[in-house]
Amino acid sequence: MPNEGERVLGGLLQAMHLSGMEDLPSLVAAHARLIGFERVVLYTTDLQQQFLVPLPGQHGEPLEPIRIDGTMPGRAFRMVEVVHARAARDQDEGTRRLWVPLLDGTERVGVMGVTVPDNGELAEDRAKHLASLVAVLVISKRPHSDSYARMVRAQPLTLSAEILWNLLPPGTFANETVVISAALEPAYEMGGDAFDYALDDGLLNLAIFDAMGHDTSAGLTASVAMGSCRNNRRQGMDLAANGEAIDAAIKQEFTGRFATGILARLDLPTGWLTWVNRGHHPPLVIREGRLVATLESSLPDPPMGFGLDAGTGALRYQLQPGDRLLFYTDGVIEAQSPDGERFGLERFIDFVIRQEADGVSAPETLRRLIQAILRHQRGRLQDDATVLTVEWRSPRRYQLLM
Repeated sequence: MPNEGERVLGGLLQAMHLSGMEDLPSLVAAHARLIGFERVVLYTTDLQQQFLVPLPGQHGEPLEPIRIDGTMPGRAFRMVEVVHARAARDQDEGTRRLWVPLLDGTERVGVMGVTVPDNGELAEDRAKHLASLVAVLVISKRPHSDSYARMVRAQPLTLSAEILWNLLPPGTFANETVVISAALEPAYEMGGDAFDYALDDGLLNLAIFDAMGHDTSAGLTASVAMGSCRNNRRQGMDLAANGEAIDAAIKQEFTGRFATGILARLDLPTGWLTWVNRGHHPPLVIREGRLVATLESSLPDPPMGFGLDAGTGALRYQLQPGDRLLFYTDGVIEAQSPDGERFGLERFIDFVIRQEADGVSAPETLRRLIQAILRHQRGRLQDDATVLTVEWRSPRRYQLLM
């Protein structure tokens, strides 16, 4: 027979079949009370991952956004760990307050605050299980919740950002072989940057695009590139043919528009990386705390959209266990401070290596990187800045789990 905790999780899952995002907090609180959990609060992250914002539909005292940096709930999010907070004065004896990360797989969705009975590991384990289910439910309900979409935005999105956010895959994914993480800024005004990844049996498909300009047309160009890329590879096209097909698709839809990009494929069992560079910055390979390779080609193929011949084709590189690949757009290294100082390639590489040496996970490294780039430009980027990282056979994947 199922135990008490299993009945609570099963009951919540059953109740959510006919419920929306706004019903989630009250249903979670009601089911949590059945196992002695009180004062449940649910927060998700805003688009820039600077704040934890309360989910809509929560009752009781009004909840305010919480900074991710410098707070106990933020630590639970940053470090992916259960944080034990000091009990409130009016809290019953024999209880404790927990902040628990909300994880959908390895994607950090937010945090849950909950007061639990002080009965050892049982309550904490149940809190983790409840948080895991809540994260899955948030992910399943958010695509059709406008209140959720408004809540995670500190300001309105531009049209191109509205389009692109709905095309991008989750910012983090991991399995036993690979860790993928990505970040993109400016979150509210992004123009022509995009990234993509997808598993195909033992292969990992990767792509990063940087369309010309920083307007709606740039966003549409990136959207065509993304859609064409996915459609072509799902029909079995190799990387070089896919690049040519994307080139033709952009040229057909737009006049004078183009996108640079990298299309790549990683063989997960062997670590062989195959890629095509269409006028983009070359990928970087970090190994054991240093840059070991810049994956340049002698003559990069032209950007996509001009209809020019692409003669170089696919290139190959053998990764070693623990290697980290870095794909990036020019908004990262060309970000300029008000006095004209560029963020630069060397600072970018050094930042990633230092975070890795400090034991920081890939998604948290990129969150901090984006904040560093924003600070460098006094809070406003002149161009989109996108980073996509891939770690192959890295023990750091366990940092993404509670």
